Amino acid sequence: MRFSEAGPRLSIATVCLSGTLEDKLAAAAAARFTGVELFEHDLVASPWSPARVRQECDRRGLGIDLYQPFRDFEAVPPDVFAANLRRAERVFDVLEQLGATTLLVTSSVSPDAVDDDDLAAEQLAELAGRAARRGLRIAYEAIAWGRFVSTTAHAWRIVRRAGHPALGLCVDSFHVLSRGEDPAALRVVPGGKIFHLQLADAPRLDMDVVEWSRHHRLFPGMGSFDLAALVRHVLSTGYDGPFSLEVFNDVYRQADPRYAAIDGMRTLLALRESVGRSGLPAAPPLAGHAFAELAVDEVSGPAVARALTALGFAGAARHRSKPVQLWRQGEARVLLNFGDQRTVAPGTAAICALGVECTDPAAAASRAEALLAPVLPRLCEPGEAELTSVAAPDGTAVFLVQTAADSGSWLDDFDGEGPQDGEGPQDGLIRGIDHVSLTESLDDFDEAAVFYRTVLGLTAQETTEIAAPFGLIRTRIATDPTRRLRVALNTAPLRRGDWAPTVASPQHVAFHTDDIVATAAAMRVLGGTVLRIPGNYYTDLEARLDLAPDRLAQLREHSIMYDRDEHGEYLHFYTEMLGSRVFFAVVQRVGGYTGYGDPNSVPVRMAAHRERRLLTLREVPTSVAERHDYSLAHLTALSLSPPDLVEAAADAGYRFVGLRLTRVTPQEPHYPLATDPALMRSTKVRLAATGVQVLDVELARISPDRAPRDYLPFLEAGAELGARHVITQLPDPDRNRKIDRFAEICELARRFGLTVDLEFPSWTETPDLREAVRVLRAADQPNAGILVDLLHFARSGSSIADLRQLPPHWFHFVHVCDAPPGVPPTNEGLIHTARFERLFPGEGGIDVHGILDALPPGLPYTLEIPRATLVAQVGAKEHARRALNATRDYLGAPAVAGAQGVPAGLQAGR
Repeated sequence: MRFSEAGPRLSIATVCLSGTLEDKLAAAAAARFTGVELFEHDLVASPWSPARVRQECDRRGLGIDLYQPFRDFEAVPPDVFAANLRRAERVFDVLEQLGATTLLVTSSVSPDAVDDDDLAAEQLAELAGRAARRGLRIAYEAIAWGRFVSTTAHAWRIVRRAGHPALGLCVDSFHVLSRGEDPAALRVVPGGKIFHLQLADAPRLDMDVVEWSRHHRLFPGMGSFDLAALVRHVLSTGYDGPFSLEVFNDVYRQADPRYAAIDGMRTLLALRESVGRSGLPAAPPLAGHAFAELAVDEVSGPAVARALTALGFAGAARHRSKPVQLWRQGEARVLLNFGDQRTVAPGTAAICALGVECTDPAAAASRAEALLAPVLPRLCEPGEAELTSVAAPDGTAVFLVQTAADSGSWLDDFDGEGPQDGEGPQDGLIRGIDHVSLTESLDDFDEAAVFYRTVLGLTAQETTEIAAPFGLIRTRIATDPTRRLRVALNTAPLRRGDWAPTVASPQHVAFHTDDIVATAAAMRVLGGTVLRIPGNYYTDLEARLDLAPDRLAQLREHSIMYDRDEHGEYLHFYTEMLGSRVFFAVVQRVGGYTGYGDPNSVPVRMAAHRERRLLTLREVPTSVAERHDYSLAHLTALSLSPPDLVEAAADAGYRFVGLRLTRVTPQEPHYPLATDPALMRSTKVRLAATGVQVLDVELARISPDRAPRDYLPFLEAGAELGARHVITQLPDPDRNRKIDRFAEICELARRFGLTVDLEFPSWTETPDLREAVRVLRAADQPNAGILVDLLHFARSGSSIADLRQLPPHWFHFVHVCDAPPGVPPTNEGLIHTARFERLFPGEGGIDVHGILDALPPGLPYTLEIPRATLVAQVGAKEHARRALNATRDYLGAPAVAGAQGVPAGLQAGR
C-alpha cells in the first residue's frame, strides 16, 4: 500500500539514511516511499553507474524526484559563470542517465558571488534555459547561511525576476523556520513555481545555523517547528509535488537505515494527516492505562509481589492458560508474567508490555499496520479474549484492549482469589497508573517517540535534558490529549552501556493516589520500604519554597518529594530497586499540575537508588551476584527452522539464539535467511514477539576456494537480524593467506557492527588456541575475537594457562558443552562427536569449570550440545529445554530458596 491515492507522493533524501546507496534505496523502498532525493555524494561513492542507479530505483518502485545539491552557481563573474555552465552540463548528463528531471541549486556562499539580484536572475535564467532544452528543471533554494540570498522570500524575488518556466523554488522548511520567516509569505508564490518541498523539524537551539542544520534536524513532529502550518500555506498555493524528507541528523545517519526510513515514513504520514491529506485510519480515542506487565521469574517475581502487597495491591488472580498473575488496586493493574519469553537476565524484572485502554482496538491495529508497526502474533485458548498487540521499537508489546467490553474482556481470562474489577481492599489508596517510564537506547529514543506519537496518536512533548550524576539524561513525554495515558521515554545520549553503575536502563510504573502521606504510612505498616531521600534535599526544599514546618516534616518523615507550579502541586515517593531495573513510584497531583516533578530532583532520586543498590549488592554472595546470559546454538536443535528455534529458546528461558545461515554439510537442513525474504520476515516477527535476540550467526568458513566477499549477503542478513557476532573458521593451510582473509572479513563485518570470532576445530588447519592467537595478532583487527568451544578446546589439547594470558576483549561468548572422555583417533570420529554426540556439562570428561574460570567473567554461555539420540527421543524443543536446565544446575545456579532476603534481580548483577 503506497498511500499515493491519499495525497502527494512521499519522498526521502538519501542523505537522511546510513549506509551505501544500495542500503538506502532498499530502506526507502521497504518503508514504502515512492521517491528519493539523490544526494550527489551518495552517487559519487557508489560503484553503480547512473544508468544502473535508475534501473535499481525502477526495480524498487522509486522515482528520483530531485538530484542535489548544485552549489555556488549564481551572481558570479563571467569566467566563473562559464566554468559553472560547463559543470552544469556535465550534471545534466548525469540527470538524463538517472531519469531525474529536477536539479536543486542552492543559494551561493562563494566568495566570488556579488550582491546583485539582476545578475543572479540572469544567470539562473540561462541555466534554466539549458536545462529546459534537455527536459529538465531547476529548483532554486535559499539556504539560511547563503552569502546574499538567505530567505525564501528573497529567492522568490530572483526566480520571479528571471521569469523562466523551467526555474522554480525549492522550499525547505528548515531554512524557512530556522530564520523565523513567516511561512504565510509563501501563499503569494504560484503553486506551479514551487518545484519541490523539503521537510525537516528541529529543536530550538541557540547555535550556528550551519551546525544546527547539519547535525540536529529531526523528522517532522519531533522538534519545535510548526510544520503543519507551513505545509498548509504551501498547499494553499496549489502545490501538488512530493513531500520530501531532508533530515541531517548524526543519530539517524548511524542507525539501521530501514528503521530510520520507517520512522521517516511514519512522521510524514502523520504530518500529512495533520493537514487533512491522509489515507490513514484515524487514531481511536485512548482512555488510559489498562495494565503494566512485568516479566519476572522465580527470584524476581516474589520480590515484586512483596512490593505490590506493601502498596496495598490485592492478588493474585491467575491466567487460565498462561503463567501470568493479575494484581490490582482500584483501577491500577499489574501483570506478573512468569513465562520465559523475554530477554531479562535471571532474577531481574522488566516491563515487557503495556496495556492501553482503546475504544476500537481493531481500528488501532489497522492504523498500526498502515504505519509499518508489526502486529504481534498471540496464541490463545478457546474462550479466551483475542487481544491485539503491536511491537514498540524496544520490543515492548503494546496491547490495545477494552477492559469494560460487553463480552470477551481480557479480565475474564483470570481466575483466582483476587477481587473483581473495581473492587479492592477496604483501605485501598492507589487509584490507577499515572505514567510508565522507560529507558531507551540512544538509537531507539527518537524511534520510540515516533512510534507512540504516530501509531497511538499521542502528543510527544519537547525533549528536556537533566544533568544526572552519571551523565546527561534526555527525557521526552508522550501523552494523549486527556493526559490519562502517559509514557516517559529516557536515554543517556553520551553513555554506552548501563544507565548508571550497577543500574541498567531503569524502568518504573508510577501509581496515582489522592493521599500520598497515607499511602506511604500504610506501606510502612505493611512492611514495605520507601526509598530514603537525604536530609539535604529537604533543607534545600525549605529554602526554595518556604513550606509550612509541619508539612515539610511530614514530607521528610516519609521521604516524599515535592514540586509546585502556578497550576498545582506534585508529590511523589519511590520504592527501592526491585532488581537492577524496575521500581515503583506513587504520585499525587493536586490542582492542575501536569508535569513530573522538579527536574533537579531526578539526580537526587538516582543517587539514592544507586546508593541502596550498592549497599544491597555488598550483601549478596559473589556466587549469587555473578550470572550469565544463555544462548541456544542452532546446532543444538538444527532440525528447527529459525522461527521455531526462536520460539523454542523463548519457551525454555534462553535470552539469545545463534542462527546457522550457511550449510556446512550437504546432509544438514539449510535455512536461507539471506535470500528468503519470507523466512527473514517470519524470523524477525518471532524475535519481536518473544523478545529473544540473535547473539551470533554462523558459519563463515573461509577455505582456499571461498573469499570473504562471498559472505557479504551473509553479513547483511546477520546485521538485519540484529546479530552481534559472526563465527568463522579458517580451514586454509596457507597461513599468510588465511591471515589476510581473516583481516578482510573483519573489515567487512565492521561495517555492520559485527565482531568476527574465530573458532578452532581440531580437525581444521587452524586447529588449536595457539594458531588462533597467531592469526588474531597478525590480523590486528579491532573487532576480531576468539570463540572458545569447550569441545574443540579440550580435543585440541589447548592450554588453560595460555587462555588466562589472553586479552579479555578478545572474548565475546563461549560455546558450552561436555563430551565423552578420550579423544577419538580419527578426524571422522572427532567430527561425529562434535555434530552428534555431545553431552550436557558434567556428564563427560571435559574440565568445564577449569576452562570457563580462565575466561573473562560475564560472557554469554552458548549451549552447543547436538545430541542426536536424545533429540530423536524427546524432540528438539524439549532437548533445548533440558540442555539449559542441566547446564544451570551443573554450573551452580542458586536455588530460589537460597535467595531469600535478596531483592529481585540482584542475582543478575553484571
